[in-house]
Amino acid sequence: MPNNTAHSEAAAQTTANQLASLDGCHREDLDGVVFYEVREQVAIVTMNRPEYNNAQNSKMTYALDAAFKRACDDDNVKVIILAGEGKHFSAGHDIGTPGRDVDQEFDRASLWYDHSNKSGGEFLYAREQEVYLGMCRRWRDMPKPTIAMVQGACIAGGLMLAWVCDLIICSDDAYYCDPVVRMGIPGVEYFAHVHELNPRIAKEFLFLGDKMNAQRAYELGMVNRIFARKDLTEETLTIANKIAQMPRLGLQLTKQAINNAEDLMGKRSTMDMVFGLHHFAHVHNESISGDKLGGFDAKAMAKANKAASVSDKRKEAS
Repeated sequence: MPNNTAHSEAAAQTTANQLASLDGCHREDLDGVVFYEVREQVAIVTMNRPEYNNAQNSKMTYALDAAFKRACDDDNVKVIILAGEGKHFSAGHDIGTPGRDVDQEFDRASLWYDHSNKSGGEFLYAREQEVYLGMCRRWRDMPKPTIAMVQGACIAGGLMLAWVCDLIICSDDAYYCDPVVRMGIPGVEYFAHVHELNPRIAKEFLFLGDKMNAQRAYELGMVNRIFARKDLTEETLTIANKIAQMPRLGLQLTKQAINNAEDLMGKRSTMDMVFGLHHFAHVHNESISGDKLGGFDAKAMAKANKAASVSDKRKEAS
């Protein structure tokens, strides 16, 4: 998990205050894990597990899905912003909090069958077809423009949420990382790496598992704009409101055209292929270690990443 500092605490409070005081707009609490609000023609969907750096459990994922559907159904909403409460946008999938609910059944949003009573590789394959790959694809194809407003950490599963959005606008302290190769897994389930980054950069990003700062992400074309943390909410809303002045159908057709072009370049078929490799890795891990994640939970992952970072700094200093 990312380190807490006095600076990030203050910045987190700034972001929370900005989101909570949008001209008196009402923030509705969805299932205790997502906030939903509408300001003029912009819906703001906010992940609300700040005590766990917005790690995504199934409860949050389904609440996000409900919020996005609500925004799509509301003709007054022209643009959707996805945000994260607190210091960080998202630390990724929930692999170790008290709210981890991987074994629970939920009312499914697709036609996949229940995973919770399955064994072997079928357990995670069915679950992740629904809550990761399936939902991310549906969110990517929402008919309204979407903006990921990223501050602090955007790690692993957090990347999936940012990458499904049409624009990524981030704070100057944001960083991006997919360290799951350390688990023996070839990247997160929504494998957009080679489309968000060029193939050689994608390999570096995954092979090293290092943090990519906001400036480099911008230079590589993964991020659209960077603002100071204190200005992030206001500037993102300004851009969203400008987009909202465009005709709804024109925005939808433009989004559809570009998404279809990406798919013709192989984005969808690449994800299908890598999803199979991803689940081969899970089954392999379980067969040799008894654990689908190769023995890593959130704390073990953070410890391993920190050790690698310290080692790199020592080498640079020598």
